[in-house]
Amino acid sequence: MTIQSSGDTAPVTAEDFLNRPAGIGQRVHSVLHRQPALSPAIVLLLAGIAFALLNSRFYSLQNLSLVAQQVAVVGALAAGQTLVVLTAGIDLSIGAVMVLASLVMSKLVFDSHVNGLLALLIGAAVAIAAQAVNGLLVTRIKLPPFIVTLGSLSVFTAITLIYAKGQTVALQPGSFLLWTADTISIGSLHVTTGVLLMIALYAVLGFALRYTAWGRHLYAVGDDVEASRLAGISVSRVLLSAYMVAGLAIAVAAWILVGRVGGGDPNSGINANLESITAVVIGGTSLFGGRGVIFGSLIGALIVQVFDNGLALAGFDPNYQVLAVGLLVIAAVSVDQWIRSVKA
Repeated sequence: MTIQSSGDTAPVTAEDFLNRPAGIGQRVHSVLHRQPALSPAIVLLLAGIAFALLNSRFYSLQNLSLVAQQVAVVGALAAGQTLVVLTAGIDLSIGAVMVLASLVMSKLVFDSHVNGLLALLIGAAVAIAAQAVNGLLVTRIKLPPFIVTLGSLSVFTAITLIYAKGQTVALQPGSFLLWTADTISIGSLHVTTGVLLMIALYAVLGFALRYTAWGRHLYAVGDDVEASRLAGISVSRVLLSAYMVAGLAIAVAAWILVGRVGGGDPNSGINANLESITAVVIGGTSLFGGRGVIFGSLIGALIVQVFDNGLALAGFDPNYQVLAVGLLVIAAVSVDQWIRSVKA
């Protein structure tokens, strides 16, 4: 087939048309589609440079230590949220489950004098069971994840307040549950074991998503449910497992939270639900499922904290921090929509 051209130029064949050089926009789209975490990584790098220019204290080891400690809870929670979002779902109750699990752990030790390790395991079981309820409602009754988790957000919040009776729990120094608050110092750099635990969580989940059949099935289900079903994948089992493994990540976040607040507080993590979603979206994971890398969510959590910290050091009004995060979310979703529209 030949496409006739006007004038004296040579005719353009279909092969020439198909093999034409890709434009700049196509190249950028191709790179961003293959590397979802690249754009947030660039944003993080540019933000770090900008805030360092605004205030030389930004890159001090003390400040970087503070940023790492502040991102640990939301970072761990975002890891669990990523698993759900990769399946084209969303979990609005994830923060409420974390607070409930942290209170269960703390009150078992404080009120019932349960061994710290056993209390941790029971709290983890509570988080996994709560997520299993969400998963079963989504897979068995076929309710939309947004509706399920919006309802369970109120349910788990109410259970937490009733269980706590409006009281906070302060654990004694040296308690096993406070291990995540222990600090490892390297010169002026101070990193808590909670931060290291969060990094280990990302390493394990990142390996599972990239190198196991479960991870490949999770991406496949998020990308196209019907095609996955025709390929022989048990869609319901994969979806349920995503919520339950997210429950394990929530348990890790709850343990880090206990170390951070020194016990159990029913009012802690009030904004954790939205913060985890924000980190995932800014980190390049598509809300439509099937695209993203879990380490992007860690970058997203870091971006939010870097903006909060950097703007505060620069002397900006706290409202500008909220504005910056909102603009970042809109920009991240816009980029995702652009990638998908060009792909289509």
